[in-house]
Amino acid sequence: MSQNTQRFDVVIIGAGISGVSAAYHLQKYCPEKSYIILEARDAIGGTWDLFRYPGIRSDSDMFTLGFGFRPWRGANAIADGPSIKKYVTESAEEYGIVKNIRFGRRVAKLDWSSENSTWQVNVEHQGGTETIEAAFVISAAGYYRYSAGFTPEFPGAETFKGEIIHPQNWPENADYTGKRIVVIGSGATAVTLVPALAEKAAHVTMLQRSPSYYFSMPAISGLSNFLSRFLPARVAFSIMRWQRVILQQISFKFARAKPKQTAKNLIKFTRDRLPPEYDVKKHFTPEYNPWDQRLCVVPDDDLFDCIKSGTASVVTDTIKTIDRDGVALTSGERLDADIIITATGLELQAFGGAEIVVDSKPVALGDTLTYKGLMFEGLPNIVAIFGYTNASWTLRADLVNAYACRVINYLDQHNHQSVTPVNDDKTMAREPFLDFSSGYVTRAAARLPKQGAHQPWRHPQDYLRDIKSLRYSKIDDGILRFDMGPGEETETLKTAEVQTA
Repeated sequence: MSQNTQRFDVVIIGAGISGVSAAYHLQKYCPEKSYIILEARDAIGGTWDLFRYPGIRSDSDMFTLGFGFRPWRGANAIADGPSIKKYVTESAEEYGIVKNIRFGRRVAKLDWSSENSTWQVNVEHQGGTETIEAAFVISAAGYYRYSAGFTPEFPGAETFKGEIIHPQNWPENADYTGKRIVVIGSGATAVTLVPALAEKAAHVTMLQRSPSYYFSMPAISGLSNFLSRFLPARVAFSIMRWQRVILQQISFKFARAKPKQTAKNLIKFTRDRLPPEYDVKKHFTPEYNPWDQRLCVVPDDDLFDCIKSGTASVVTDTIKTIDRDGVALTSGERLDADIIITATGLELQAFGGAEIVVDSKPVALGDTLTYKGLMFEGLPNIVAIFGYTNASWTLRADLVNAYACRVINYLDQHNHQSVTPVNDDKTMAREPFLDFSSGYVTRAAARLPKQGAHQPWRHPQDYLRDIKSLRYSKIDDGILRFDMGPGEETETLKTAEVQTA
């Protein structure tokens, strides 16, 4: 290590929900370990600092999106973006995490040396580079590219006289008062934008190629407010958290077991909230099964209310071209617009887009298997946090971070320097990392890690199963291989594990 290279026991990439959770768990379960958080942006919050578009909010309830170790005390179960950012920031301040964050530092490369049992983390900062060494890395960098979202090539877009905006890069002073707006897309972002824009715009049209499934829920939980009158905040939060977890698991498993019945229920739910003559079949009846793509939350029926009031409308069609005055559709119809918003999705990436090298050999993540959805075949001493597609992200982030601490403590207890998942079954079938048909998933499938045919080479998408697997299962499971360092044989231990949680 050169004189200018700093060394920490753990490097955490990202200071959003996952990164703050990682720091909290390290401080609690590995108090002797030094750590640093490298954050590419200039503020805490991750997603909730990046997205600034009107109406930005969670599409998960705060009883499960909130940290397990710090109850959400806000009135809303569905919270707006600024409130969530404030909550994450206050959590980092309360637990003394802020002092360990270095802002404006983008991790460009992770380079592992088996000779030194060390990750060399190459960081871009203020036009220059820094190098930090670490024994262990926790990637809390999220799952998508922060610099820009996905925007298709629309013919004629360059001729449009108004603004074309992607929600991920929302202009700070965008004025849409009295404007005609076309929002391209029908996912969670579009469903959030339309009611918020409709409050000031002349009219908002949600232009979708195909419909999505929606379900409504109250923004404020009456049960939570009732419990809070009689119980300590932490107890009320715990009850609400488990209530939401159980409901999520039941509804998801029912949807998978009985997709036709679930689809029928969701469509009826939507039909009941729209005028009798509304063409629900055309605009709100998807061709895929529920949970083949993520369901969209409509708090307090706000989207449906906009449609009923006439301030917003839904058009199901495809784009022929964008011209000077708006959007020409394949059907021959057109939508005149002053602003076009491309709510067309994200670009997925792992490790914040950092290059990964192991012993001078570049690693193609798309060629690796994921171990329990958090480690990777052939990659030593590294954990990446990827939450649930069918439940709140934070539920899994907390479990993964506690598990990472168990692994770190296990290494210390047995005098090991590294741990690596090893797949001995080279004939194992490989499947996409996510069982989702959404465009943003299928576009990135080749570059994302793969799942195997059976556990532990899968992301179970099941919180209750993950509790058993990550909190209580053996660390030395025959898949993880432990190395004592240079000159020692790599071996799989069969000794009793040490619990840290």
